[in-house]
Amino acid sequence: MEIIRSNFKSNLHKVYQAIEEADFFAIDGEFSGISDGPSVTALTNGFDTPEERYQKLKKHSMDFLLFQFGLCTFKYDYTDSKYITKSFNFYVFPKPFNRSSPDVKFVCQSSSIDFLASQGFDFNKVFRNGIPYLNQEEERQLREQYDEKRSQSNGAGALSYTSPNTSKCPVTIPDDQKKFIDQVVEKIEDLLQSEENKNLDLEPCTGFQRKLIYQTLSWKYPKGIHVETLETEKKERYIVISKVDEEERKRREQQKHAKEQEELNDAVGFSRVIHAIANSGKLVIGHNMLLDVMHTVHQFYCPLPAILCGPWCFGLWEPCCLRAPKHELQDLNEFKEMTTCVFPRLFLMRVMDIPYLNLEGPDLQPKRDHVLHVTFPKEWKTSDLYQLFSAFGNIQISWIDDTSAFVSLSQPEQVPIAVNTSKYAESYRIQTYADYVGKKREEKQMKRKWTEDSWKEVEPKRLNTQCGSYSLQNHHYHANSLTATSTVGKRNLSPSRAEAGLEARASGEISDTELEQTDPCAEPLSEGRKKAKKLKRMKKDLSPTGSISDSSAKLFEVPDTW
Repeated sequence: MEIIRSNFKSNLHKVYQAIEEADFFAIDGEFSGISDGPSVTALTNGFDTPEERYQKLKKHSMDFLLFQFGLCTFKYDYTDSKYITKSFNFYVFPKPFNRSSPDVKFVCQSSSIDFLASQGFDFNKVFRNGIPYLNQEEERQLREQYDEKRSQSNGAGALSYTSPNTSKCPVTIPDDQKKFIDQVVEKIEDLLQSEENKNLDLEPCTGFQRKLIYQTLSWKYPKGIHVETLETEKKERYIVISKVDEEERKRREQQKHAKEQEELNDAVGFSRVIHAIANSGKLVIGHNMLLDVMHTVHQFYCPLPAILCGPWCFGLWEPCCLRAPKHELQDLNEFKEMTTCVFPRLFLMRVMDIPYLNLEGPDLQPKRDHVLHVTFPKEWKTSDLYQLFSAFGNIQISWIDDTSAFVSLSQPEQVPIAVNTSKYAESYRIQTYADYVGKKREEKQMKRKWTEDSWKEVEPKRLNTQCGSYSLQNHHYHANSLTATSTVGKRNLSPSRAEAGLEARASGEISDTELEQTDPCAEPLSEGRKKAKKLKRMKKDLSPTGSISDSSAKLFEVPDTW
């Protein structure tokens, strides 16, 4: 069954019923593109770890749009010993619900569009009649807007769709709008005096004019009328004013609330189908479905987490080992909730020795002692690598980028021989896969250490600066610690002497006693000595030659060779 925006609501109950009755599902998606930079072949590598593959797809694929979602439900008929299938083909498109709704931007890849066009894909159905959707955060924000609007309406008596700035006091009307508002008030007075007319349709007007009308009527007519904004067929907004008693007003408020709920459901749109699949907790299968799952979660549920480690986590049944910044924990919880229905193994395409992602436990840990990491000039081609390793029999090559690749040998015992061949080579370098991974891990740890140490150094410096400022304000400061002029409170823009003193003490240019004398906010001697030694040790560790550099800029220079 083909489902688009015009028949989505009328067929939604059929979809729900099929999901409820099914034993398991199959899904498939069509996208506006696969990779926004490198080709698919260049993007993926035969020796990607699950985390690396996830990060690559997250970085290069999530700006594309999943605009067709296929769902097939399977129910086993024990009487006839066969499966009964029901298939649904949804065209989806992020049409903005209102002016404050997200205006989604996405990119297209020419090869993907060309492929879909060659298969007869109807793009008009996507762009003209695609089913809208909201993720959980967008839905939450929209519901909050409706709740706020409703509470304001209840607090303003008879008014419906009240402006957030509605006032129960006389409002200030600009001079150029006074005539317009006076005419509106005059029409309402005539409506209230008339025994025949019950409603008054005002002419379409600007948003600012509607705001003035709401504010004026909220103050002038707290009871007896009902005010509502509607749209013409041309999408022009106008105000309808009705004479009502209290009972009629409540009835209309109930109608308005029901209409709001319908509008909310319409805005959530196709995401309601995804929620039904997730809430069912049933098995979901598909072909090469990692990208399908990531797009489904990203578009219809919540943003993908930035970092996943340990078991590659979709949170099937048991909590998984996660490491992520604190502000992303909520997204991770939503991510786990969404994917409770996913099959515990996802096929990992184009990986030589990890055939699938294990979603309910640790990933496979293949033995890669036969794999080498090779760096070489940009001009090299695959044939050059085959020639380099021609003496080692059959090999497999997995390119990483223009200057590096993984090469797997058929015989692991030949790895030390291959590594030794590059000891004195100038144009290329060979190392084992274990050494490559180990150095990458060390680089990450070093970067993290630099970041942590930088923050540790920033805090004392900030306190020193605050203390120096405080001393200036109280006119208690030493001439050696701050450069002052005849105007009290001025200081030079160069680093404080406290910072400079710490640097000098680390290099042996100033003694501990001298530093205490020149620094009005100096730490106790023992603490200062500890910090100086730590700084000195850090500089020594980071210096390529093992000596302390004279320049402070050398502190964070990275050696050319590790």
